[in-house]
Amino acid sequence: MSLNDVFKALSDSSRRKILSLLRDGDMTAGEIAAQFEMTNASISSHLKILHQADLLYREKRGQHVIYSLNTTVFQDMMKWIMDLNKEEK
Repeated sequence: MSLNDVFKALSDSSRRKILSLLRDGDMTAGEIAAQFEMTNASISSHLKILHQADLLYREKRGQHVIYSLNTTVFQDMMKWIMDLNKEEK
């Protein structure tokens, strides 16, 4: 995971909405897709970008893939932001 990948992933409003949905709990790709008016391929692409940025975990359960937030990356981002503040002083 690089911060560039994280910021790229967060730059899209649909991906930010996916992350917001997952704050309330794990979801399948189908459950996520039901919240959008876009193709399943587009949702899959967004999920792939979020996963590549390590913002999501994905786990295969039977025939479904379950997505959940990787809060560790958000903690790393906050540390980076706090470190920026320290450097300015």
